[in-house]
Amino acid sequence: MAPPSPDIAERICILLNPGSGHQGNAALVSEIEAFALRHSDRVTLRHLKRGASPAAAARAARGEGFGTVVAAGGDGTICGVAEGLHGGEARMGVLPMGTFNYFARGLKVPLEIGAALDLLLNGTAHPMRVAEVNGQIFLNNASLGVYPAILQKREIIYKRWGRSQLAAYWSVVLTLLGFRRSRRMKVTIDGVTHRRRTPLIFVARSAYQLEQFNLQGADLIRDGRFAVFLSPDASRWGLLRYAILLMGRSMTRHRDFELLDGTEIEVESHGRRHLVARDGERARMTAPIRFGFRDKALMVIMPESSDLAGDLSAEEVPASHAARPRADPGDPSRGGAGPGRSGPDRLAQNDRDGNDSGHGVPGRDDSGRTA
Repeated sequence: MAPPSPDIAERICILLNPGSGHQGNAALVSEIEAFALRHSDRVTLRHLKRGASPAAAARAARGEGFGTVVAAGGDGTICGVAEGLHGGEARMGVLPMGTFNYFARGLKVPLEIGAALDLLLNGTAHPMRVAEVNGQIFLNNASLGVYPAILQKREIIYKRWGRSQLAAYWSVVLTLLGFRRSRRMKVTIDGVTHRRRTPLIFVARSAYQLEQFNLQGADLIRDGRFAVFLSPDASRWGLLRYAILLMGRSMTRHRDFELLDGTEIEVESHGRRHLVARDGERARMTAPIRFGFRDKALMVIMPESSDLAGDLSAEEVPASHAARPRADPGDPSRGGAGPGRSGPDRLAQNDRDGNDSGHGVPGRDDSGRTA
């Protein structure tokens, strides 16, 4: 007699963005499909169609009662799934398939896909504080000014020439060469107002991402605050110089940027609506633009070695949030050597994303849409 199927609350729904890469990611997709087939009594795999909303798909899975909903894709897909799950009971899992994978790397989720699949079956979910801008979740960064314009230009270039690192950097050059002037911004952080003329406000939430670009501010983030970068007023050539310094990981505080920090941020500028980039996703938002935190908004499956895993002891984790070990001992995904990536190779990965690139500065768009 076949064993009874797990209750829906014990089941896992994987939301796979098949457009999250090329140049090798097809093998990762095949491995995930094989994993779902081997564990069909517990795992449901759903492919996201091009242009589909990861947030809507996550909300649907959550509404059906799945106990774990997994984002398989780049940081944009992961952010979208987080948007659909925050504030609910469902656990969130991560299968990193993007170019930079800042969120997964920051949590020490394995980049090798077999080990990441194993974590889904045997890991424990821990509460995570998430950032928001005007009510919308973001996991790595959000920004106003020239960076959203870079992402907009990048969409046009990718559609015409395809996705590549060269195309990503070319979009930076073209945007900055077309730059006209900085904006006057009123930035209020924890009640203290700063008035600046600046082409860019970059609000960072990923300590790992800052460290990859050799930028200060990681300790501020680990202390539970935002690291807020203000670019100095500069000409288009000055901005191009800053972009080159950033790519070379040689930017210096005070000389090349102003660094502020806090937990509540409000940005005002001329005009009622502003283009905001949020983990690579672009949207028009109504002023004032407000940044803040939501405590314990997500339950995320992560390794016990993660810095965030210590925030809640195993005894305090509700039974419903602990992943139950049911992995097949013969499953090659259990730490086996698959076609996935091994080790944190920083930013020197191939351009593997179709809808989910990285989103550093001047990293790549990770919008979950063609960009």
